Amino acid sequence: MNGRKARFALIGVGHIGRSAIAPAFRNTFSAELATIISGDPVKRQEVCAEYKLPAGYAYDELERALVEQRCDAVFIALPNQLHREYTERVLRAGVHVLCEKPLAVTVEDCAAMKTAAQQYGRKLMVAYRHHFSDAYREIVRIAADGTIGELRSVHSVFSISVKPGHKTMRVNGGTLPDIGIYCINTIRKIMRADPVEVAGFTTKRTDDPRFREVEEMFMAVMEFPGARVATFTCEFGSSRVMSVDLVGTSGSVHCEPFYDYKNDARMEINVDAAERQFRVFPKQDQFALEIDHFARCILDNVEPSESADEAIADTKVMEALRADALRSKRFAAESGTAVR
Repeated sequence: MNGRKARFALIGVGHIGRSAIAPAFRNTFSAELATIISGDPVKRQEVCAEYKLPAGYAYDELERALVEQRCDAVFIALPNQLHREYTERVLRAGVHVLCEKPLAVTVEDCAAMKTAAQQYGRKLMVAYRHHFSDAYREIVRIAADGTIGELRSVHSVFSISVKPGHKTMRVNGGTLPDIGIYCINTIRKIMRADPVEVAGFTTKRTDDPRFREVEEMFMAVMEFPGARVATFTCEFGSSRVMSVDLVGTSGSVHCEPFYDYKNDARMEINVDAAERQFRVFPKQDQFALEIDHFARCILDNVEPSESADEAIADTKVMEALRADALRSKRFAAESGTAVR
């Protein structure tokens, strides 16, 4: 493409859009930020001034923005329930879509977005930024190459303590779609398979006003082919932990903070009868790396590695876990064993 960069519109300049995605364009090689789209006129003015953009647009000006700013792609950083609507609008306008995770909150919505991308001949990628970190790639490699023998189980924790009024309490649907989706996707990739059975459990402190609308904690147990198991816990009311543990027949691996993008990741590798290994993976601009990947896919006309099919597989697991958690709650209530 004669060195041309892919021009992006950023839709949504909330916390993640403004603090991580917009700055990432300064660290890309194949992409440039062309405009921002937001419902807040003050934010539009501030962000455009900060990034020297010619204009910002309101949400109802989306299609006009894509034409006037000659956009090749958009990065959607809106609340989860808006992903399908804006993805379909952008694809209909003939523009490629990089959409924050989860791609959508239901399998039906994910499938509809995939169909729209195929119908309009445009690319659709889910923004799993952690796929572009060296720590992620190394732990996936170790799981597959026999370093710790045959992989038997995976265990992950993703916990943060959210502030009252945080958007995840109101718009993103709770712990599972907001942060648990990272655990689901990572475990599937490490196991190189989909689970054959899942069990989900939710709980919360009823006296904490932060959790009036969503659960505080979600725990999952998943069985995988080969008599292997995985567990994860995602939490909104605990200290910051982002760990992944692999257990094999001849060793184990611990990595933390695995899902973080602001700090170095530390990995400990224990192999039977061998000296313990410690490795540090310096922090990387994961957002810039994923944007560059998608830009190159557009410019070179290749399919992105993080496809709609992958998002659909993750969302199927998420839906199954939600359904099982609801069944568990109903059983506990009916049997009189509900924990309050």
